Amino acid sequence: MEDILTETSFYNRLVLGAFLPNRVWDPLPHFLQTWLRNYIGANLIYFVSGFLWCFYIYYLKRNVYLPKDAIPSTKSMLLQISVAMKAMPWYSLLPTVSEYMIENGWTRCFARISDVSWPAYLMYLIVYLVIVEFGIYWMHRELHDIKPLYKYLHATHHIYNKQNTLSPFAGLAFHPLDGILQAVPHVIALFLVPIHFKMHILLICMEGIWTANIHDCIDAKLWPAMGAGYHTIHHTTYRHNYGHFTIWMDWMFGTLRHPTDDDMKKM
Repeated sequence: MEDILTETSFYNRLVLGAFLPNRVWDPLPHFLQTWLRNYIGANLIYFVSGFLWCFYIYYLKRNVYLPKDAIPSTKSMLLQISVAMKAMPWYSLLPTVSEYMIENGWTRCFARISDVSWPAYLMYLIVYLVIVEFGIYWMHRELHDIKPLYKYLHATHHIYNKQNTLSPFAGLAFHPLDGILQAVPHVIALFLVPIHFKMHILLICMEGIWTANIHDCIDAKLWPAMGAGYHTIHHTTYRHNYGHFTIWMDWMFGTLRHPTDDDMKKM
């Protein structure tokens, strides 16, 4: 796993060197450097994706995608940012631990696609994504079904339960343990199926962008993606659309509710 350790060290130097003086981060152990890099990266993804998307849909295209009464207040968005900021140091710990395990050869992660061939790489990626979809679906569903978990963890996120309280900044506004539990399937999958290290990192980054997107209340109608149209229903009914990137798991386990069906019931 020397190649992966070299790669993570490069990422640390790239990010930390761009934002902090060398004397601040260079003396730190590799594990802490990795955590600090993940913390900075998570904040960048959260704020850049959140601010750009909010600026576009709430100001630049105001009342185009959402009616005026569906636009969340600045106060609501600041509250969501506050909740996310309290959890961000803990969120950053999970990918740091997963990278530590990868670097030490405890997982099935590989450094180069040439280690397995392109056909094998694509097959492994599909299996990895299925495991993640399955795991996140059931983790999210159990956070609703197991009442103590909902009361003490997941309810923090579900105070945002209407269009005018949901925003891209709600995407990471979770109790820290709740956010970690929902991301754990990414780590579990590392032990079950080989996955390219860069792709693993890319998918973790995509999580941050995706969670912002599915909380903007805009139904993009990109079947079979579990977009904001589906996820807004989840925030209003609490019993549907637990899924992640796609609607497949909700379809398989009988919890899928389409935005078009929801509109018909309202009418």
